[in-house]
Amino acid sequence: MTNGSTKEMTSEPTNEPSRPAGSEARSGSSPAAADDPDRGAPASRTAPGARPPTRPGASPFAALEALRSSLPAGPPAATPATPAAAGKPRGPARAVVRMERKGRGGKEVTIVDKLGLPPRELEAWCKDLKHALGCGGSVDGELIVLQGDLRARVPAVLNARGVSKVTIG
Repeated sequence: MTNGSTKEMTSEPTNEPSRPAGSEARSGSSPAAADDPDRGAPASRTAPGARPPTRPGASPFAALEALRSSLPAGPPAATPATPAAAGKPRGPARAVVRMERKGRGGKEVTIVDKLGLPPRELEAWCKDLKHALGCGGSVDGELIVLQGDLRARVPAVLNARGVSKVTIG
């Protein structure tokens, strides 16, 4: 088998890429055909700057979770300085809650009086009461004026804010 008509099998490397059997039978194959899923395997190209595909169910934070044990310990948890600060918030000693209708065109309002707070704190308390009770209201001098008859509901909110004695008038 040394004549020129037959090729000898050698183990020399060739520059031709290996092709699967039957690939020569395909006619008209083009580079675009490789991207078509109906014609063959899709090309594994990613755009520059795009994230590589991940396995389904794999968390992108799994590698960060593995590093958690190597991180230094954080600051200690803040503990309250006094035991009273850990319990109920401390508010004014007393409050008087009453309902008024005079001079308001027959409209009912609930007045919270005798809190003894500075004007800036009264504004903050008024805002919190309006939010907790779902009503409108304003500050009028040293009074908190809430719209509607809320005498039954206001004492519970004031007690939760630290008012020790609530008088309903």
